[in-house]
Amino acid sequence: MKLIERYIAREILLPFTVVLLILVGLFASFSSARLLAGAVTETLGIAALLKLVLLKTLIALEVLIPIALYISVIMGLGRLNKDQELNVIRSVGISGTRIVLTVLTVAIPVGFVSGMLSSYVRPWAYAESYILDAQAEAELNTNRFQAGRFHGSERTGRIVYVRSKNDAAKQMNDIFHYIKRPEGSEIVLAQHAQQVQPTAADHRPHILLSDGIVYRLSSNATIDDVIQFKDMTYFIDTEYVMNYRRKAAATRTLWESSQPRDIAELQWRISRPLATILLALIAIAFIRISPRQDKSDRTYLIAALVFAGYYNLAGLAKTWVEQGVVGSIPGVWWLELLMACGLATYAIIIRKRRQAH
Repeated sequence: MKLIERYIAREILLPFTVVLLILVGLFASFSSARLLAGAVTETLGIAALLKLVLLKTLIALEVLIPIALYISVIMGLGRLNKDQELNVIRSVGISGTRIVLTVLTVAIPVGFVSGMLSSYVRPWAYAESYILDAQAEAELNTNRFQAGRFHGSERTGRIVYVRSKNDAAKQMNDIFHYIKRPEGSEIVLAQHAQQVQPTAADHRPHILLSDGIVYRLSSNATIDDVIQFKDMTYFIDTEYVMNYRRKAAATRTLWESSQPRDIAELQWRISRPLATILLALIAIAFIRISPRQDKSDRTYLIAALVFAGYYNLAGLAKTWVEQGVVGSIPGVWWLELLMACGLATYAIIIRKRRQAH
């Protein structure tokens, strides 16, 4: 890469790094605030909260990276254009095509990284975050409950009450546990509960209940069940985390599936590199829209609207494939095809204007 191309690439990479760090910091702060508001630290502790924030940030990188590149191209080339450096560069024989190719030398590697994150890192992060979320929702986890208070979950339909607890010994006393099921409901009363650490033989977290009784109330049968127990092991239900979830599924698994939701998820992952590159090319067009500094504010506003419109349409394209409104072909690709056609049309118009002059 020659000196001028390196200079242009540096003007893009520097704001890209800064903008990406700012976006990551803002997203991590926002995620931390949401998790703290949800009292996750009371459930899992500060270490798990930090891990969950890290996982959510890794998931968000597939969106944050294209945003950062899109902004940095506008900022970098916009500064060169405002200071008349682009005109000087063109005057020494550097054509607009070479400038576009220079932007692509930055956009293609960034798009590749975005694709790797979307295809491999994002599914792993989703799987890990699902496990942490399940632990946070664990119905009889001693870390979750405060003594003397009712705790309910709308998602699972459970209500738990603990009269007293010993955090050091991970023990609870006088436990009331209610769950509503489709076939009826279940009430568990126990005098004591002890948190049992998972072992190599059984990695599932579980609780040992002592001196209690179980009421199983059926909405179908005429006779309900009453079970009295001395000791009962209650396994915390994290099995749903291990069940198939397309966001946490391996890309190879999605590739072998014929389900519309899996196809939509696969195409979304594969389209991230192309979308990143196309957004960088669209950003170049805004430099021509605003050749003067006094129009830069309007340019940034239009650029923001275009980006917001793209991601709304991208979400819509994925939803259409999930719901079977659009088949696997064209799938989500119609949006990228539309962007490419728009860029090609714009390039033809610019070339004709140059030829006319």
